[in-house]
Amino acid sequence: MRASMRIGFTILLALAAVFVGAAAAWATEGSYAVPQQIGLMPAATEHMEEIERFHNLLLVIITLITVFVLGLLLWVMVRYNARVNPKPANWSHNTLIEIVWTIVPIVVLGLIVVPSFRLLYAGEVIPANVDLTVKAIGHQWYWSYEYPDHGGFTFDALMLSDADAKAKGEPRLLGVDNRVVVPVGKTVRVIVTSADVIHSWTIPAFGSKIDAVPGKLNETWFRAKREGVFYGQCSELCGSRHAFMPIAVEVVSQEKFDQWVAEAKAKFAAADGAPAALASR
Repeated sequence: MRASMRIGFTILLALAAVFVGAAAAWATEGSYAVPQQIGLMPAATEHMEEIERFHNLLLVIITLITVFVLGLLLWVMVRYNARVNPKPANWSHNTLIEIVWTIVPIVVLGLIVVPSFRLLYAGEVIPANVDLTVKAIGHQWYWSYEYPDHGGFTFDALMLSDADAKAKGEPRLLGVDNRVVVPVGKTVRVIVTSADVIHSWTIPAFGSKIDAVPGKLNETWFRAKREGVFYGQCSELCGSRHAFMPIAVEVVSQEKFDQWVAEAKAKFAAADGAPAALASR
């Protein structure tokens, strides 16, 4: 019986190794999810790196608990079945075991709650020195953005049609006509609200997710460590076209950002602010 149990544990460990290897192999190097991906997107901020480390810690804890409980179940089925023990035991409890299965979960929860609270605090509290403020306003079904630190120009960001996304090399359902542009390595505060129903502004690679609530201003922040285009989507069910209001943030150098601001002031100052009709699909 002991040999069978060792074989069973060896098989479980082999399956776990295969799963971990597949997760590493299928993880994308881009900024949006791809088919067959089971891992997290590469982190673009320190906050997301902390979230990923916490996720990996939870994965280890959950795996150990699952294997331990499965081992106990197998041991009980083999050792205490009716064929091996035709005469039932007459004891009903064990004080030591009850103490252990009370204390151990408390210790495990303690290991989880401390980094969890630290992550929540880091994501909610805006740093004292903010380099840039961007205001995001959710609409059914698109986003509007305002740059109050640079004259307050505003623009709308609507999802590209399939044909336009293909022509511009943008991912389907994620590309937008006007991206949010921010400088790399700078602390960006995002003030989020909504003009109609509850939406949610989310960029997975940044570890940023916050609800846009009508009549309320919520805040989040991020500091991108590398340049690139990072995609997200509304993450709060907001109506029939909830799945068609993507978010795209382009992180550039400070020089390119300054150039973009100058161009954006001229471009969006002439716009009347009325969003174009969503293309039918």
